[in-house]
Amino acid sequence: MESKSICKFIVSGLLMIAPLLCGAQKVCDKQPWSVRMATSEMMRCPESWQLDFQTRLKWDYCHGLELQSMLDVYDAYGDKKFFDYAVAYADTMIHADGSIETYKLHEYNIDRLNSGKMLFRIYEQTKDEKYRKALDLLRSQLDTHPRNADGGFWHKKIYEHQMWLDGLYMGQPFYAEYAYRNNRVNDYADIINQFVTVARHTYDAENDLYRHACDVSKRERWADKVTGQSQHCWGRAMGWYAMACVDVLDFIPQHEVGRDSVIAILNKLAAQIKRTQDTRTGVWYQVIDRSGDKGNYLESSCSTMFVYALLKAVRKGYICPSYMEVAQKGYEGILKQFIEVDDKGLVSITSACAVAGLGGKNYRMGDYDYYINEQIRVNDAKAVGPFIMASLEWERLHANGGSGCKTPLE
Repeated sequence: MESKSICKFIVSGLLMIAPLLCGAQKVCDKQPWSVRMATSEMMRCPESWQLDFQTRLKWDYCHGLELQSMLDVYDAYGDKKFFDYAVAYADTMIHADGSIETYKLHEYNIDRLNSGKMLFRIYEQTKDEKYRKALDLLRSQLDTHPRNADGGFWHKKIYEHQMWLDGLYMGQPFYAEYAYRNNRVNDYADIINQFVTVARHTYDAENDLYRHACDVSKRERWADKVTGQSQHCWGRAMGWYAMACVDVLDFIPQHEVGRDSVIAILNKLAAQIKRTQDTRTGVWYQVIDRSGDKGNYLESSCSTMFVYALLKAVRKGYICPSYMEVAQKGYEGILKQFIEVDDKGLVSITSACAVAGLGGKNYRMGDYDYYINEQIRVNDAKAVGPFIMASLEWERLHANGGSGCKTPLE
């Protein structure tokens, strides 16, 4: 315990003096990648609500994803600027009565729950009651959120009968952490059922992969008339699903019946991730079931999500240690394939799909051409956040560095 404290003191001290060594307006290359990327984002977006290219206030899952990763950096290295940056967003968006700017419960959009996760730690440290009230408000959405007959949550009210892999990450880790912190033990069975149900609806036995989504009613034009599944296996959708598995297990007690079902799904995902890894670069394609085909491209958000999920799953003992080789090749591939550093030391991540969905007003059929022609962005939050998370796992793994210290990250 004492050696851990000494290590954290040493690392925190290095982080504090590094900007002085490198110049105040630069991002220092002596810092870990997680810190460098988080610092770069703060320089690009002085106000945390500006993340993910926003020009106005929005309660959005992308902010939750990236700011959650910055809280992880704060927890790992102790630099309070990352905590304050996350709190600034929460404080801007949440009113004294716990209501949330731009959040509308009646829309029943499961994406809106993801940003709630960071409020657990913020409330824990600030004790500001408005954050507890906001958590309760978000949790109340699940009480009346539309479901299919088998209990699966609709992705949104406007997407009737649809389960998307994305939605498992958006809703279930929040649901599980709320249950854990509030001793709502009866919720765990419902949480586990979401993973099992979406697996049953989206798994394609022919190619041994999970499709992006399923319309249980089979009425949507994008849905297969027999299975209800969408046409392709989108990399980021599988990334969301993999991250949802490793994160939700943090809060489901080991004795809970059905917990092993989530671990089994995670092991199946790990095998799929290994099988579809590009052998040359170590990263993954935008459309997984068409890897290497004309027009397809190596995509950063799914690659960072896969590496994070594998690293954490190995550390936690959910999957075989041999997957570390896949994760290592993937992380090194990310650094080589997607990471760029400018003359001020600002770190960027390239080649991220901006968005991909199904149906909607500007109807999306989810065919191959659709996925490969959506906008590609630099420093998209859906790549930035998982890169920080994967880097923290990598840094935890390599923190010994011959110093004899376990790691300040534990």
